[in-house]
Amino acid sequence: MASGSDRNPIIIGGLPSQVPDFDPEETQEWLDSLDAAVDERGRERARYLMLRLIERAREKRVAVPEMRSTDYVNTIPTRAEPFFPGNEEIERKILNATRWNAAVMVSRAQRPGIGVGGHIATFASSASLYDVGFNHFFRGKDEGDGGDQVFFQGHASPGIYARAFLLDRLSEANLDAFRQEKSKAPHGLSSYPHPRLMPDFWEFPTVSMGLGPIGAIYQARMNRYMHARGIADTSKSQVWAFLGDGEMDEPESLGQLTIAAREGLDNLTFVVNCNLQRLDGPVRGNGKVIQELESVFRGAGWNVIKLIWDRSWDPLLAQDRDGILVNRMNTTPDGQFQTYATESGAYIREHFFGDDHRLRAMVEGMTDDQILHLGRGGHDHKKIYAAFKAAVEHKGQPTVILAKTVKGWTLGPNFEGRNATHQMKKLTVDDLKGFRDRLHLPISDKELESGAPPYYHPGRDSEEIQYMHDRRLGLGGYVPTRVVRAKPLALPDDKTYATVKKGSGHQSIATTMAFVRLLKDLMRDKELGKRFVLIAPDEYRTFGMDSFFPSAKIYNPLGQQYESVDRELLLAYKESPTGQMLHDGISEAGCTASLIAAGSAYATHGEPLIPVYVFYSMFGFQRTGDQFWQMSDQLARGFVLGATAGRTTLTGEGLQHADGHSQLLASTNPGCVAYDPAFGFEIAHIVQDGLRRMYGPDSEDVFYYLTVYNEPIQHPAEPSDVDVEGILKGVYRFSEGTSGSIPAQIVASGVAVPWAVEAQKILAEEWNVKADVWSATSWNELRREAVACEEYNLLHPEEEQRVPYVTRKFAGAQGPFVAVSDWMRAVPDQIARWVPGTYQSLGADGFGFADTRGAARRFFHIDAQSIVVGVLTELAREGKVDRSVLKQAIDRYQLLDVSAADPGAAGGDA
Repeated sequence: MASGSDRNPIIIGGLPSQVPDFDPEETQEWLDSLDAAVDERGRERARYLMLRLIERAREKRVAVPEMRSTDYVNTIPTRAEPFFPGNEEIERKILNATRWNAAVMVSRAQRPGIGVGGHIATFASSASLYDVGFNHFFRGKDEGDGGDQVFFQGHASPGIYARAFLLDRLSEANLDAFRQEKSKAPHGLSSYPHPRLMPDFWEFPTVSMGLGPIGAIYQARMNRYMHARGIADTSKSQVWAFLGDGEMDEPESLGQLTIAAREGLDNLTFVVNCNLQRLDGPVRGNGKVIQELESVFRGAGWNVIKLIWDRSWDPLLAQDRDGILVNRMNTTPDGQFQTYATESGAYIREHFFGDDHRLRAMVEGMTDDQILHLGRGGHDHKKIYAAFKAAVEHKGQPTVILAKTVKGWTLGPNFEGRNATHQMKKLTVDDLKGFRDRLHLPISDKELESGAPPYYHPGRDSEEIQYMHDRRLGLGGYVPTRVVRAKPLALPDDKTYATVKKGSGHQSIATTMAFVRLLKDLMRDKELGKRFVLIAPDEYRTFGMDSFFPSAKIYNPLGQQYESVDRELLLAYKESPTGQMLHDGISEAGCTASLIAAGSAYATHGEPLIPVYVFYSMFGFQRTGDQFWQMSDQLARGFVLGATAGRTTLTGEGLQHADGHSQLLASTNPGCVAYDPAFGFEIAHIVQDGLRRMYGPDSEDVFYYLTVYNEPIQHPAEPSDVDVEGILKGVYRFSEGTSGSIPAQIVASGVAVPWAVEAQKILAEEWNVKADVWSATSWNELRREAVACEEYNLLHPEEEQRVPYVTRKFAGAQGPFVAVSDWMRAVPDQIARWVPGTYQSLGADGFGFADTRGAARRFFHIDAQSIVVGVLTELAREGKVDRSVLKQAIDRYQLLDVSAADPGAAGGDA
């Protein structure tokens, strides 16, 4: 064996392993002792001794390298398990009734003519985990605070409904309307946790896998943020996230673990249901997912509790003096454990215990049936209670509980541990009989053989139901429950918006900066200001928001324990435990999770927050579009700013930054109110109306998305006769043509409005065309309102037919309509159907690229000269100008030569 001096120096676990040996003789004695233990007692005994030494070293505060994983046994030893305060017999009866009703609900939903699907195997594996939580840990909202926040695993929803049925929170009619939300209204139940569909029941949408974990992390952080800033007392709130081991493969599941550890979120517990199966196969057939996850979470700084074996293994483990049983547990892959869940006791005796005489001796006195029922820890109430109690009492770190279960547990041999169990939705009569017997329920064969299987309720006055109610009463109310206690906010008057409405004078500023100026004025409001939550992914300076650093400061629970490198600057980087700004690093997913947690605080904690999430280019709706959908489902509110919008405006950044489609993506989200404003006064009215709609007396469950730009322009003052209705509904006439005799209309949005105004001037001076310029502040809202009109007309043919706003607005406008924006044509094309006249659009279709703004706009043919040609083309089509002028115009403006375009304004990141 090589001596220490022969080894290369390395760093293990952050500690130097190469250090001088001041006492070689003592060192050799320790090494000889280890060699002797290996030679005389075997490697297993030597390994045990080493682990005990490491444990003792930590007790003595001797720094040793961190172990990434531990033995494949329960973290909490039997001797350390706390007293179980519940009545296990009653809880088992409750759980059996819940298991039955969950499975029957899904099976009945598969009846002929319905067949709406559902899942039963996930809840079957995690039912005990939930039951212990419901009976002993999950706090309700009856005490007036937010209680606990529980992120239920989406596919386990049938079990949550089944428990609510026993508590009379749901009726049999509700259960029979599972996944039939419209056809069985008002009794319908949503397939998964969907707050928008069941706003008094579910709090958090989780079935888009991976979003539950990241959402829970940032919910726990938001709780701490609200407490630190004195907005709500969240000190008693615990965040629980129930997850699947297969779900942990999603990048969002593990991607933000370190922030939870870094900020010491001991108010957060992950419960990972490790049934070793994905949707239709093993998670780690050749490996061990629990060991893998333990390593990941430990490395991220979490407290890890493994809950692997139930109490039936305790006597065997107590006999394991040589560690041979633990070694077998350590080395058996998950795929084999899945097989053991489907095989007989004799098979397990032969294949798990059979090839070592010491293992065989351990189970000699056990029957095959006893071996078969050596169970997994995630089904043992006492051991689950011990794990949960240890989690909530642990301080300084978030906790993950890795609970081993069997997918489809108790559903019978056709379901348990089978690869196809996730997709199996209907139980045969034989399955039901076996299931009933396993659960010891008083249901007759006749009831199972004649029609749909019945639900089971032990009776409202039964011992079990009274126990359930008593436990929930003691824990502060029923879970899940969503309650909205927040009162409307006192909103600022018009004076707050006056500065932005005055325009920028001779100064050129971007619309991003116009918004930031308005935000600064809003944050000065004594009532409203403290409720703003600023969120950005590491680019506050890019957006000109470093001006908030001195006053609002950046939230950090540890404060600022260093001297900032820019401390001498007026706008120095400043962190504070009570900071208002969330600086989540380069993580749009993390920022969006913060946005959702803040935007739903009005319901979660009864205190409205106004999140303002500002992101760069397309890294919002494109990168985190699934989370924006989650935001709508969670009924969250707030403002989202695409702060460097446009395919040609973000000069020099290129293909993966040039955003020409986020407005189109936003149009697919029914909860998103999207605007593309051109000027500061438009932004002022939009934000004022957004605050009214989201936080006023008749609040709506929407969020606002504004695309703003980084191109400096001169902002006009608000016109004296400003068309506020048009701004809010989506289009108004910004500039009426004053010269020329041939009428035309140009409809533009955002940064394209100045191009349209320039085109208006060229058309009048050079082509005798009198063009009006319209600012389309929201193509999406115009389309949404028009679709609603058509829907009404479809169903009310005998009523007065409604005319869409866009049609009414353009009524009387003469000439063809040419629409232009810095988006792909599909964005303005949304309103084409309802425009009363010839309609053509210009847009930036295709990939973006790095160049000057002028060159990019000439390439996409959306600059002022291209708009001119576009208008002339439509006039020629209508016979109002000769077609020969088209070639003249193309040649005059050199539209085929990208390099001939004026490069345009440069810079202007904010």
